[in-house]
Amino acid sequence: MLKRREKSERLPAAARRAQLIEVGRAVFAKKGFEATSVEEIAEQAKISKPIVYEHFGGKEGLYAVIVDREVEHIVGRIVEAVATGSARERLERAVIAYLSYVKERPDGFAVLLRDAPSAAPRGEMPALMYDLADKVGDIFTQQFRDAGYDAKAAPIYAHALVGMVAFVGQWWTETRRPPPAEVVAAHVGALAWMGLRHLPKKPTLQK
Repeated sequence: MLKRREKSERLPAAARRAQLIEVGRAVFAKKGFEATSVEEIAEQAKISKPIVYEHFGGKEGLYAVIVDREVEHIVGRIVEAVATGSARERLERAVIAYLSYVKERPDGFAVLLRDAPSAAPRGEMPALMYDLADKVGDIFTQQFRDAGYDAKAAPIYAHALVGMVAFVGQWWTETRRPPPAEVVAAHVGALAWMGLRHLPKKPTLQK
């Protein structure tokens, strides 16, 4: 055990950070931010606590890095998915890209859907709902502007769609016999597209 610990402590800085991110992701996914301690992360990584502080300043810093990387990972997939195709095809591909992320990175998805640190801004909601929707909103803004719609309304639709897909993704991971991602994407795409297709330039409440 001693030899294993000594060998682990000799990891280069970049490799150590990568290891701590992997370990932290797994622990945060299982226990959540509040229930996770630096001691547990250090124990799982087979290092001393000061090394965690040296690289991330504490569990808050490690958590922030993990969340940022997961959000960037999802956004990257979505941006690639909507690069080509018709508007509806892009929407369906975005849903498939998201569900693929959910399936391939379950720990990252669990972290994003758990509560953020209580001291963080807007910490009462999962970071995914804000960070991801904000970045998707940037994509929507340009598309709204190109289509002649009010670009200021883009964040509304971005948050609505991301919220819908996020909760569908959560259901998809928890159901015993989930349908294929393509089937889910077809249904979500149909639901969203029927509304977006006939979107008026200036929506008003129906009296």
